[in-house]
Parts: sequence; C-alpha cells; structure tokens
Amino acid sequence: MIDHLGFQVADFDRSLNFYKTVLAPLGYGLVMEVTPEMTGNGSRHAGFGKEGKPDFWIGTGGEPTRNGLHLAFVANDRGAVDTFYAAALGNGAKDNGPPGLRTHYHPNYYGAFVIDPDGHNIEAVCHAPA
Repeated sequence: MIDHLGFQVADFDRSLNFYKTVLAPLGYGLVMEVTPEMTGNGSRHAGFGKEGKPDFWIGTGGEPTRNGLHLAFVANDRGAVDTFYAAALGNGAKDNGPPGLRTHYHPNYYGAFVIDPDGHNIEAVCHAPA
C-alpha cells in the first residue's frame, strides 16, 4: 500500500547515524543521500531500504516531525528484533517495550519498541514462528 515514507528530523547527522546503526540488524541500509546542492533549497535527505530502493526517508528543510509517529520495521527473525533493540538503546534511544511476544496481536508477534532521538515510537517486528 505505501511505497515510501519520510519525516523531518531535528538533527540530521544524529538521526542519520542512529538509523544507520539500528536498521542494519534488520537488513536495511542507507541507499542514497540527497545533498543541499541537489535539492537547491539547502535541505538534506537520506533514504534507507534494501536492494537499492529507499523506502524510509529522513530529512531537513522544515519543522521536525514531533512526537506521536509510529513506525514498525520488518525483522526476518526474532534475533534481529533483539539486536535492533540493543543497538537502539546503545545509540541513545529510550526503551518503550523490550523484545518479546505480543500475543494480543497474534501468537507469533515478536516486537521491540524504542523512542528515537526525535520522540518517535520505532518498532522492529517479526511475525514468523520461533
């Protein structure tokens, strides 16, 4: 349904480093950066994804998106959820729910939740059985 999404961040370099680190265990990486010279308006953007396609973007050039945004990234297995969570906490995120089953969603829903540097609820989730 959604091809890609993005939001403005308060500190681009901090968020760039944060997402590079926490998305790596999930198999996502930095696919491209758009420089101020490319945009012509001084804004910067970074697109993360897999196989050359950016699905998730952060950027500057407007008011930072604040508090309340929730993003869930797919993890291939439960170990990736655990590694995401540890990487996020090690890079300044706040705990918002440690790795574990959330059976109220479905029997195999294994997720972890953190609050990113801009106050957003970021999740890694695996839907596969253990």
